[in-house]
Amino acid sequence: MKPHHRIFFIQFAVALSVGAFLSRLPDIQLKFSLSEGELGLLLAIMSLGVLCGLTFSARLIERLGARTTAFVTVFGVTLFYALIPWMPSVSLAMPLFFVAGIFAGAFEINANIETDRHEALLGYRIMSRAHGMWSLGFCITALVAAGMRQAAVSIELHSFIVLVTVLIAGSIVFSGIENAPRRHDAHPGDVPLVAFPTIGLLPLCLIGAAPLLAEGASVDWSAIYMRDVFAVEPFVGGLSVAIFSSFIAIGRLGMDSVIDRFNPRPVAITLLGIAAIGLVLVATAAQPVVALAGFGLTGIGCSSVYPLAISAAARRTDRPASVSVAALGQTTFLVFFSGPPLLGFVAEHFGIRFSYWVVVPVIAAALLVTKALIAAPAPIAGQPEPVQPHG
Repeated sequence: MKPHHRIFFIQFAVALSVGAFLSRLPDIQLKFSLSEGELGLLLAIMSLGVLCGLTFSARLIERLGARTTAFVTVFGVTLFYALIPWMPSVSLAMPLFFVAGIFAGAFEINANIETDRHEALLGYRIMSRAHGMWSLGFCITALVAAGMRQAAVSIELHSFIVLVTVLIAGSIVFSGIENAPRRHDAHPGDVPLVAFPTIGLLPLCLIGAAPLLAEGASVDWSAIYMRDVFAVEPFVGGLSVAIFSSFIAIGRLGMDSVIDRFNPRPVAITLLGIAAIGLVLVATAAQPVVALAGFGLTGIGCSSVYPLAISAAARRTDRPASVSVAALGQTTFLVFFSGPPLLGFVAEHFGIRFSYWVVVPVIAAALLVTKALIAAPAPIAGQPEPVQPHG
């Protein structure tokens, strides 16, 4: 196995556990007798954990290294998601949502930093493919979850199977991870304890957050949307998650060469436009098949925009790459995890269809700032401005 393939597996393994859990959210809702708003509150608690992980873990990750961090974060996320269904009450489940979020935030920094460093070693883009492995894992686990729901397999047994699978596979793959060297032009300074976005990073935060809001709405609420709007069978409801995940995986796994050929900005503009069309189809669908097609288009549209934002942030030279990635991750994953709870409140008060309309203006706003993907990174203090190549 090549070194960067082991980094790909970090994304794949976490997706297996997160996807299995989110695909069973309708069962979590029924188990704890939650309304959409109450379920949204639990997801908001998880979002707070993710924010803490992204804000405070960059320095610790640099100290532990890629391999140790992979073991801790991937196994931590999987364990706590697996424990939640076994809790006898929602009050006991709440702290587990928070801790799982902390591990998820730390995982995000580690996986993206190592992917960017391997890009520098290889000389070509792999960031989209790395995130494609997340989507592929999510697609596989969503299909399995749909089948398990249809077969009435308990969520407790399902979560235990996922835990054992990730522990065994991760122990084999992660043992061979080695730290990749920093980029030659990386900021030489130490990593601060806390990572916050700068003004220059904000446009990239918006570009990364918009597709993640659409992704969160599609992943977290699509099965519930299909159930409430069309009263479909559990398997068909689960297909909405699987279709979205499969299309986002296809887009990500094949997009790196397209980006190298056509450059980041035009690719991002095209993808964001496709995502907007998909969301409108979901919001206006009169038949289940139209909604499923909308989720597929949304998946393609969301595929590589966030990886593009991550790559642009990691290549900035005004701060260490791990700080920029962590700061971008704060904003984007706060949207990813807190957006669905907010959309849950919208669904509860205005209808679940309207919650998909809400995402469209955010996509439009991201289209307005895509120039940030080609802007020159800020120079390191005391160093000359880099010369930009023509064309």
